[in-house]
Amino acid sequence: MLKRPFDKAKLPSRHVTEGPERAPHRSYYYAMGMTEEEIHQPLVGVATCWNEAAPCNIALNRQAQAVKMGVKQAFGTPREFTTITVTDGIAMGHEGMRSSLASREAIADTVELTMRGHSYDALVGLAGCDKSLPGMMMAMVRLNVPSVFIYGGSILPGKAPAVPGMPADFAERDLTVQDMFEAVGRHQNNELSDEALDVLERVACPSAGACGGQFTANTMACVSEAVGLALFNSSGMPAPYESRDQYGEASGRAVMDLIENGIRARDIVTLKSLENAARVVACTGGSTNAGLHLPAIAHEAGIDFFLDDVCEIFRDTPYFVDLKPGGQYVAKDLYEAGGLPVVMKELRKAGLIHEDCMTASGYSVGEELDKVTREADGKVIYPIDNPLTKTGGVVGLKGNLAPQGAIVKVAGIDTQHQRFVGPARIFESEEDAFAAVKAREYKEGEVIVIRNEGPAGGPGMREMLATTAALSGQGMGKKVALITDGRFSGATRGFCIGHVGPEAAHGGPIALIQNGDTITIDATTGELSVDLSDDELAARKENWSGPRDTIYASGALWKFAQLVGETYKGAVTHPGGKAEKHIYADI
Repeated sequence: MLKRPFDKAKLPSRHVTEGPERAPHRSYYYAMGMTEEEIHQPLVGVATCWNEAAPCNIALNRQAQAVKMGVKQAFGTPREFTTITVTDGIAMGHEGMRSSLASREAIADTVELTMRGHSYDALVGLAGCDKSLPGMMMAMVRLNVPSVFIYGGSILPGKAPAVPGMPADFAERDLTVQDMFEAVGRHQNNELSDEALDVLERVACPSAGACGGQFTANTMACVSEAVGLALFNSSGMPAPYESRDQYGEASGRAVMDLIENGIRARDIVTLKSLENAARVVACTGGSTNAGLHLPAIAHEAGIDFFLDDVCEIFRDTPYFVDLKPGGQYVAKDLYEAGGLPVVMKELRKAGLIHEDCMTASGYSVGEELDKVTREADGKVIYPIDNPLTKTGGVVGLKGNLAPQGAIVKVAGIDTQHQRFVGPARIFESEEDAFAAVKAREYKEGEVIVIRNEGPAGGPGMREMLATTAALSGQGMGKKVALITDGRFSGATRGFCIGHVGPEAAHGGPIALIQNGDTITIDATTGELSVDLSDDELAARKENWSGPRDTIYASGALWKFAQLVGETYKGAVTHPGGKAEKHIYADI
């Protein structure tokens, strides 16, 4: 490959590498073993969320080396750095989950600060766990530098041996961490022995990689391809496959092409590309968290793309990819069936994809799809004209209980169970609800309400997987419904409605309802309402005592609670692209 010239006069790194006055800066680079040639090439930030917190992130360090090789091959100089992650599977079910959503903002902020502080010209971001994916993509759009995202890959599915007390359905299926949370409920129900639980926890997660179903990490990995920030098919291969290195190298080369051609993150992330991403979430039965993260990514570009807009796309998108938790298969199976390119090819057949959107490869979505030769296998990926259901696997709800909207995953829930009417059973926190579920202090037919768990009121908008999984494990997943101003894990199944807005801390109707109030949830009509008149709700608001006090009076969670905005806008913490007076890449 012939060395190509780059004009540093228009790149941010000129501030640290060019001219006599930058001699002190260059001395630092020489101290790290860099050559004169490397110093004067474009500097590419290679950001990873590597840590030893969880299997999602453990392979990212090695994968970053492949990215750096690709950057070097294309005559760039990679500079690796790391940022934090909070891994939901370990943070789940206790106070640690309050840190999860706040970590998305911290990831975006720390990547931005590192890029700004060192004047890097472009960014390749590697992420593995739930919030680290949108956090990294938010930083790319905020900075508006040439950017390529790469997912660390999914975990391999586990397999359980037959042991005494092991239910047959556990021994026969591919296992994910979702099965472990549900196993707790089965164990409490005396349907699973101590020995079987001990065996399951040792085999459910057998490798590096993020949770294997279409939970939040894999959902947002699919989003990264659909929105155009990741190379096609780069997100599907499981993390332990060392052949993932080819995608790392290709991503490193691609970012250098983007620099040369002047293609930046906001040339890729547009309203149309965000609509493509929402289509993919719907047709794969993806995580409800996408309803939070897509608006947040849009916000960085100054694009209004709120929960309503996301749900409008969900409403008329067929659900045709049979993935856990609503379906049967895991990310490895989707990869082997041809991955997201085959899914998007099916969407194109129905005219549901904007083909003119730019991607990180420098080619449009349509041009990339023209290269895809494989077809839907009819097992993991159904043909779009023969979908699992005719509407998306995720649905938006609205009504006098959720004036700003709410969201529910209906993938895997048959139509007759998509309407639920019942009396409210109120809990003021997740802990209260989990204790009641564990003790079976609830009744079939009730609507369990968990409030004070919103972004500001929690603080942190915790996920409720422990509670929902326990309900499923007790065989009550279809016999009760659950609503919250908090979130649900992408692994949640059952009739579980999250993101109810306004949240309780902001005096939303969810703060005003009482035990016994009749709640109607209808995913077919999009209704979430309580059988109370406007006058009654107004009277209760008048007597409302105000938001619940929390123990978080200082520190990062206090700061998050002060800054965070409405859920339907993505629960973001700064004014976003609309308010900016400069773009970093132009400084």
